[in-house]
Amino acid sequence: MTQTLVLYDIVSNLPGISWSPNPAKPRFVLSYKGLPFVTVWVEYADISTAMQAIGAKADKHLDGMDVYPIPVLSDPNTGALITDSLEIVSYLEKTYPKKPVFPNNSESLIREFNSTHLDQIITPSIKSIWVRSTDIMSPRSVKFFTKAHSIDITLPWDKSYDEDWALLEKGYKNTVYKWYQKTDGKWFMGDTFSYADIVVACYLLWFKRVVREDEWARISSWNGGKWAQLLADVEKKCKLV
Repeated sequence: MTQTLVLYDIVSNLPGISWSPNPAKPRFVLSYKGLPFVTVWVEYADISTAMQAIGAKADKHLDGMDVYPIPVLSDPNTGALITDSLEIVSYLEKTYPKKPVFPNNSESLIREFNSTHLDQIITPSIKSIWVRSTDIMSPRSVKFFTKAHSIDITLPWDKSYDEDWALLEKGYKNTVYKWYQKTDGKWFMGDTFSYADIVVACYLLWFKRVVREDEWARISSWNGGKWAQLLADVEKKCKLV
């Protein structure tokens, strides 16, 4: 019998708590594969202390400082302790191959998709979503979150709010929509569900959880409701509804 895995995620003030896209990705995969797991919720302000305490691996920031990311997955079945959402999913795929999320040897293709989606769709408009994300954190975590991310993108983040939203809309309505249209199917790989769909869904989940109701309605209207439906379909596929 498989022992219960442990996923470290970032807490919020929202009902249901889960909101951050990177921890959501392995959460979706764990649920899709039917693996037993529990969540340890960590305040953003406490990530470094908590991850050092369990021996998690640090990343090197551009300024040379150690940065401890979340998600982290602890697997008592193998003793593995893995950081980074994509590497966690790759580990889960190799260790628990039933119900693959990299079907038909597609890991390299989906890794490329993951990077392209982040670089072309998310990063150009991320400031506007960061602004909304601070609304669902504790005051102490807002301070840490703002300090950490302002190293990469200087404040104020809301200065180009309308422009960011225009970029986000263009990215989904044009670029991501065309990616899905190429396969002429329900999923990124046509009729085959994969981690690529989970990646898209987890960012949509982030938007849905942190933006205002009218802003989510705006996203839900794009491409005839394509993206709200995709999120619902992926959640159902991963047994999260």
